[in-house]
Parts: sequence; C-alpha cells; structure tokens
Amino acid sequence: MAWTDPRLDPERSRRRLQILAELAGARTVHKRERPRRARSEQLRQLIATRRRVVG
Repeated sequence: MAWTDPRLDPERSRRRLQILAELAGARTVHKRERPRRARSEQLRQLIATRRRVVG
C-alpha cells in the first residue's frame, strides 16, 4: 500500500483537522469539569467522615 501525501487529499486533511478540533474541545470541557468533580468528591468524603464520627 502506498503512502499518500496528506496535502494531496484535502478531504482527509479536513476530516483530520475537524477531529483534532473536537478532541481539543473535549479536553477543555474535561479540564473545566475536573475541579467540580474533585470538590464534590471531597464533600462526599467529609460527609462520610462526619457520619462516622457523629454516628
């Protein structure tokens, strides 16, 4: 199978750029959501600890 030059196939290049852009967008959403998940996990742990201490 011969390698094709990506510059010779504009459709493939366009799809690749679109996938990379979607991946970058997903990464930014994930980075934004991570602190929220960390806070909620920390809050769950504090509630569980308090229940053990009080109960």
